[in-house]
Amino acid sequence: MPVTGPAATDILLGQRDPLSLNYAVVKVTSKAIEVQSRNLPRLLAFADNLRPHDITFGVGDILSVTIFEAASGGLFIPSEGGVRPGNFVTIPNQAVDIHGNISIPYAGSIRARGRTQVEVQDAVVAALKNRAIEPQVVVSTVEQKTSMISILGEGRSARIPANTTPERLLDVVSRAGMVGTTGTAVGSSGAETWVLLERNGRRAIAPFGALIYEPANNIYAHPDDTIYLYREPQTFLAFGAVGTQQQIPFGAWRLSLAEAISKAGGLLDIQADPASVFLYRGEARDVAAALGIDCSKYEGAVIPVIYTINMRDPAGLFLASSFEMRNKDILYVSNAFAVESTKFMTYLNTINTTVQAPITTVTTAYGLRNIIQGTGAVPSVFSSGATTVVTSTAAH
Repeated sequence: MPVTGPAATDILLGQRDPLSLNYAVVKVTSKAIEVQSRNLPRLLAFADNLRPHDITFGVGDILSVTIFEAASGGLFIPSEGGVRPGNFVTIPNQAVDIHGNISIPYAGSIRARGRTQVEVQDAVVAALKNRAIEPQVVVSTVEQKTSMISILGEGRSARIPANTTPERLLDVVSRAGMVGTTGTAVGSSGAETWVLLERNGRRAIAPFGALIYEPANNIYAHPDDTIYLYREPQTFLAFGAVGTQQQIPFGAWRLSLAEAISKAGGLLDIQADPASVFLYRGEARDVAAALGIDCSKYEGAVIPVIYTINMRDPAGLFLASSFEMRNKDILYVSNAFAVESTKFMTYLNTINTTVQAPITTVTTAYGLRNIIQGTGAVPSVFSSGATTVVTSTAAH
């Protein structure tokens, strides 16, 4: 019979065609929802790095060094010593060389790369304490070339220095001025905006809305992070006994299965089987294993999974409201058994009508001829089911 997709029984029995793609069937339960919630596209993969390390100097950073002495007549004599209060001199700005050092008069090369501001100050004081009069040193950054954060967008980019005060991702995006790409506001909670964070060879992706509505995802930014903001519309496909069979956009940064069914026009009351609602999705092997699937029967990194949920169960709506959709999911609702039975009965009736039509036409033509000629018998036709009885009466 004509149908928009597989029957529920065929899906639940599993793949029987050895030449086709094998798949797993998973019932939507509280456990399945818990596994899914732990594997949503979020930035929690970096939650172990709660606070960035202290900013250290690197090759190319330009530093300013000011040396103070406790009394005049020491090693460093300022040119304005007789005019101004205080006994200090400022060394010309020093760039950290390729060896990671800066040069300080009477102190020689001082290691700066990999050290914090306080550590460099202590190193200069230690090198001068036997020559200068109770020296004190202040080191500050004139121009930062390392410990930078790169923020990329569609058509825009920024590279900003990391602050000594820890900042979170939203702080960094705001400070970089990434206010718009392709005419949309990157800094807004747009449903189509995504954030990719790369750090130390690791990557994580999350919807931009997750940084706003789930504060745990607004993690600290670290020096040398790369943040990529891009636009990718989220959609799902709806097939079967639903109101609309087409590609449907999420329209929000996240969408539940119940909301997806509603956006698809709901289940058709005269066609759908509420116990046969299916969701097609490719899952990573580790997620599939957590769902209890034996992954040894499948090849590749992605396991084809069909989730099934019974909407006849009053608790099914609660489960559907907690199950989160993913981009490019396929929602399919199978026809009820009564619909397929009705199709079959209609098909039999069509065959029966097709067989009876020529017989009725011939009988009618024969009777009409006898009436015109005024001779012979006029056949009468009585139909009962698939049986046609023809009787003759005398023409008058």
